[in-house]
Amino acid sequence: MMNFRQRMGWIGVSLYLFVSAAAFYYVFEINDTYNKLALEHVQLKPQEPHRGTTWTHSLKARLLSLPFWLWATLFLIPYFQVFLFLYSCTRADPKTVGYCIIPICLAIICNRHQSFVRASNQISRLQLIDT
Repeated sequence: MMNFRQRMGWIGVSLYLFVSAAAFYYVFEINDTYNKLALEHVQLKPQEPHRGTTWTHSLKARLLSLPFWLWATLFLIPYFQVFLFLYSCTRADPKTVGYCIIPICLAIICNRHQSFVRASNQISRLQLIDT
């Protein structure tokens, strides 16, 4: 039997995936402005910048010239973090909520490594008695 937190977790996961699919469809199929901006970016630009360009135009031009893998990384890491957090809310054990978030995951891994080193040091100090 699912409790309230699990039900809300599944509702959150389904809404998150639905909104993601709708945004993906909007950006890549419907939005003509995005297509125009992509075409303007590809067209040849004059070598000498116009004197009337503002810092926002130059910033936009520099940001649009960044590689695709960088943009994908910047958007996908937070996207997957939110998704994995919502998915962890669907677990039956409330202590496991949030373990898949990167800072928490790194803290747990480091803590396990330190406890493993302590345990191995304690075992090496013990003397085995042969009977």
